[in-house]
Amino acid sequence: MTAPLASRQPDKRFKMSKVKAGGSSKNNHNNAGPRLGVKLYAGQVVKTGQVIVRQVGMTKRSGPGTMMSRNFTIHAAQDGVVAFKTRKVKTFSGRSVPRVEVQVV
Repeated sequence: MTAPLASRQPDKRFKMSKVKAGGSSKNNHNNAGPRLGVKLYAGQVVKTGQVIVRQVGMTKRSGPGTMMSRNFTIHAAQDGVVAFKTRKVKTFSGRSVPRVEVQVV
């Protein structure tokens, strides 16, 4: 005679899956590069809104005549000629370090 349904124990050898089978993909590393770097060099003529430098983080600073967007890309804020200057910037510890500043004059 079999036991009633309420008192039956589930078979512990087999477990029901809680997630669909995912598998692993092997061909997902074929991304294009980020195309970072200096796009317009010193002495080149620039129009308002043109990209001068694409960067990750503030490796170069935006100076007069330029603006920095949310992803740290430096754009021209006015028409003019691109110039790169070195200036000293204070770090959090108070130390002065040289940094490149992008300007449009």
